[in-house]
Amino acid sequence: MSSNTTSTVERAFQAALYDGTDSGLDAGASLLAADPAADAELARRGGEFVAAAWRRGWQPADVVRMVRRDLEDAHVRLAAVLIRAQALADRPRGPRWAAQLAALPAAPEHGTDRFSHATAVLELYRLLLRLPALEPLADPPGTPRGPGAPRGPGPGTPGDPHGAAAPDQGRPAARMLSRIRALLAKAEATGFPEEAEALSAKAQELMARHSVDEALLAAEAPAPDAPGAWRIGVEPPYEQAKAVLLDAVATANHCRAVWDESLGFSTVVGFAADLEAVELLYTSLLVQATRAMAKAEAAQRAGGRKRTKTFRQSFLAAYAHRVGDRLTAAAATQAAPDLLPVLATREVAVSEHLERMFPRTTSTRLRGVSDAAGWTEGRRAADRAQVAARTGLE
Repeated sequence: MSSNTTSTVERAFQAALYDGTDSGLDAGASLLAADPAADAELARRGGEFVAAAWRRGWQPADVVRMVRRDLEDAHVRLAAVLIRAQALADRPRGPRWAAQLAALPAAPEHGTDRFSHATAVLELYRLLLRLPALEPLADPPGTPRGPGAPRGPGPGTPGDPHGAAAPDQGRPAARMLSRIRALLAKAEATGFPEEAEALSAKAQELMARHSVDEALLAAEAPAPDAPGAWRIGVEPPYEQAKAVLLDAVATANHCRAVWDESLGFSTVVGFAADLEAVELLYTSLLVQATRAMAKAEAAQRAGGRKRTKTFRQSFLAAYAHRVGDRLTAAAATQAAPDLLPVLATREVAVSEHLERMFPRTTSTRLRGVSDAAGWTEGRRAADRAQVAARTGLE
């Protein structure tokens, strides 16, 4: 790497990243476009920005979500290239991290002129440079390592320094999660509300069994399980109602959620099996709500109504509240009395973990809920998406 190459990149960064104006961006892109020898140094500096984001608590899915929200698809693909390259030199970071890497979009297509490419790179670097620090996350002990993967002590666990596990340990959990995913996929695909309700109820029943099994195994283990945290995207539009829905699902599954409106995600704190259940159920209910909302809105339009935005916002708000009410009521009878001490101990651990991560939180109220028809249709859709109480072991 020559000093001239470094000088080109530094001058481009000075103009585009620290100036922040469109003219500065154009000047920086022009410098890079005129010096192909600077490409390697430009990519290396991008890797440094990605590594700095990891140190500030970001994860691959978080970065991709933020880039997709603020920039364009081309920037998302450039970010994926940087993240993949950084992963080759990075330390292992756990199964959820690996799953996020596997889900990265494909590399950008070739054919863009050098100036346009340099402009996109600098726009991406601007965003990466300005990412704020987040609460650091780690996969909680016991996090599933993917379908069919063994579960057991993680790397560094006493008695298992290499993170190995007995081959049979993970198979029941993997089969259970596969069944849950299949049931929820069918609930999302069917056009019959009664069938969707039955499928969702069965999925929640299996989630309950999985959660109780995990709680009992952790209570009997030499080193008790500990809670962790996942970030789950809460995408616009109507993200406030979606955050309320996620909070309701988290609470019903022994987890706690904290929504960051400015960054577009909620941090959900809980034990591994419960976090898995929250993400699966929230995703499924959101798909069902979106489909039901489109159907109800079409009926409203057929009747001559045009208040699309207020109808949708009120629909999703009512849906979130109704699902929350039903899940809260079900939570009181989720487990047999002899299991309550185990679950209570875990809920205390979750609350303490959340308070350490977020010493100060505030409450917010839903805004812009003013369409009575949307509210009514949202409650009806929530009833059709009914999820049965967690009943424990059969």
